[in-house]
Amino acid sequence: MTASADPLSAPRTTVLHDRHEALGASFTDFGGWLMPVRYTSDLAEHHAVRSAAGLFDISHMAELQVTGHDAPAFLDHALAGRISTMRAGKAKYSLVLAESGGIIDDVIVYRLADERFLVIANAGNRDAVARALSQRSSRFSATVEDLTDDFALVAVQGPSAQAVVEATPGLSDVSPSLADLGYYAWASALYEGEPLLIARTGYTGEDGFELLVPNQKATALWDALLSAGAPHGLVPAGLAARDTLRLEAGMPLYGHELTLDVVPAQAGLDRVVATDKDDFVGRAGLAAAADDAPVLVGLVSEGRRAGRAGYAVFDAADGGTPVGEITSGALSPTLGHPIAMGMVSPAAVAAGSPLFIDVRGTRIPATVTTLPFYRRKK
Repeated sequence: MTASADPLSAPRTTVLHDRHEALGASFTDFGGWLMPVRYTSDLAEHHAVRSAAGLFDISHMAELQVTGHDAPAFLDHALAGRISTMRAGKAKYSLVLAESGGIIDDVIVYRLADERFLVIANAGNRDAVARALSQRSSRFSATVEDLTDDFALVAVQGPSAQAVVEATPGLSDVSPSLADLGYYAWASALYEGEPLLIARTGYTGEDGFELLVPNQKATALWDALLSAGAPHGLVPAGLAARDTLRLEAGMPLYGHELTLDVVPAQAGLDRVVATDKDDFVGRAGLAAAADDAPVLVGLVSEGRRAGRAGYAVFDAADGGTPVGEITSGALSPTLGHPIAMGMVSPAAVAAGSPLFIDVRGTRIPATVTTLPFYRRKK
């Protein structure tokens, strides 16, 4: 997910825009798209996802298909992770790195077949990722195709997500069944006769599914999900709830925790990098990265005043030294107290360390904590 956008271009709308208007959504420009930020209230939509289910339009995300004999080897070269060993039917979180080791985008890769993959990238980074993959494919027998404009993507997230999707009219031929579908895996299905990909992935910290469907069936699927979900407490949910949900789950947002100036280890994503690969774009840059760069931590505090992106972090209540900066923060709807993620000096990252967030001129005490802030009960 990314908050970056081209301020000079008018935002696009998804194929579901009319549905959002009819539901009374408020909109915001996000990643170059006019997206629903809320339908009723941020808190109500957040709590619905934690207790029942929420339905999100995420059709602004980019879909890039990679095919060809060399597709597995190409993706091993182009991305930070080892993709070639992933079995068909599975998905993997990975990173597109620059030569410097900085992060161009974080992506999810789905292996559709031996020589066919789907890469889901962030909306605001669509062109950058498509360009990087196309350039890196030149010495491989692999083709990169941008399918973004042909498909819609919706997400059903929450404890009742499986029940909602299983009850959706028009859905058929789900294989494997949702009951047998593991996390970071996908199932093939049909929706009113058209192909549907159902992935057990998400960006909320809850169980849930992301459904990729051809544009011509998107509106019917959205309506069917809302209808099937009503008895289960499902509500449409916007970007505001999506942001507080992902923050509680400690999930990074491109443009905040992840940027071209951040290498994976700084964001706690060194596990995503397959350093045992012979070569991949960004390997040399990672080897040369500074050891004393700021690293991502979680911060919790009391009261109601939350640190926000850009707020400075200090090592003392008065005076002292600035040791970092908040990247994301909010008053947690689930936990009832302020939470934040921030890039902080390595000397100040031990769990339990006391720090202070400058909230509009007042330094608020905060404690370093291990991410995530919230973990769902299995």
